[in-house]
Amino acid sequence: MLRPATDADQENVRTWRNHDEVRAVSLAQHVISPDEHAAWWANTKDNPSRRVLMYERGGVPAGVVTFFDYDAEAKTSWWGYYLDNDGLTERGELLPAWIQIQREAVKYADAQLDIDTLDAEVLEVNEGVRRFNKRNGFVEMETETREIGGKPTQVIHVRRERTS
Repeated sequence: MLRPATDADQENVRTWRNHDEVRAVSLAQHVISPDEHAAWWANTKDNPSRRVLMYERGGVPAGVVTFFDYDAEAKTSWWGYYLDNDGLTERGELLPAWIQIQREAVKYADAQLDIDTLDAEVLEVNEGVRRFNKRNGFVEMETETREIGGKPTQVIHVRRERTS
């Protein structure tokens, strides 16, 4: 289930984002400080071009989905997500949660936000997400080299266009 994030979710969002496995496949790989996160949260929670949603599995917060650069008129948005890797691994639910969060986010984009074009970026080395993206209708558009974590890294722009 996805629900709007609240201030009570703020620390979970930061903790999950700072997990080593999440940072390793993120575009920004540094540890997010409490002050940096608080500034992002303050800018995000009331911004009409952003949506932050909590993913719950069995009634337990287990991940976060962010839609950003959301344009209701153009029906476009960018998005990303990550999970509570430690909690889900402990419960033996990481893989099913990973599958479910993306499916629910795509459904939310279609049904709640009415998005026709959904974009994201993924590191080239993140083969699992790339394969899953393809299964969910995302197409790899172009690749560019960026400096991430102090080294040149291939970043792939992916897109899903809703069909009529």
